[in-house]
This record gives sequence, structure tokens and C-alpha cells, in this order.
Amino acid sequence: MANDIKRVPEFRDEAEERAFWERHDSAGHIDWSKAERVRLPNLKPSTTAISLRLPNALLERIKVAANKRDVPYQSLIKAWLAEKVDTSAL
Repeated sequence: MANDIKRVPEFRDEAEERAFWERHDSAGHIDWSKAERVRLPNLKPSTTAISLRLPNALLERIKVAANKRDVPYQSLIKAWLAEKVDTSAL
């Protein structure tokens, strides 16, 4: 297997590397039999802040629902949005 491994090219930037790996299978460039499991406990998913205008009455209803569930209202909104997207998938 070691003889079949191709050299990973040098990349100018992350975009070039991303484009390369989108077109190539890593199995030809990496000997996965030597891979080791790692844990990344401090890795957090990327998030983007957005501004969303809601009627005051709706926001208050959401906050009441979140309070009943003992969760932050923004977390409840994210959960509801994710649930809706998952059930509405094409």
C-alpha cells in the first residue's frame, strides 16, 4: 500500500486545497491503515449571528415556551428551525 500512496501537493491557500479534495479521493494520498483516533473536545461548530425581526408578542410567546422547557429562548428557536428544516426536506 505504501508504494501506491501519491504525494499531497503544496497548496497556495485553503481555497485551493478545498478544491483539490473536492475532486480527489483521499485514499490515494493517505494510508488510512495508520490513522489514529483523536478527540477535539474544544472544537465548536461554526455559527453566524443573524438579525431577525419578530413581533414583540411572538417573541414573548417563544420566551414563555422556552421558560417552560427550561432552555434559553435562542436555543429553542434554533431547535425549532432545525426540526422544521429536517421535516420539510425535499
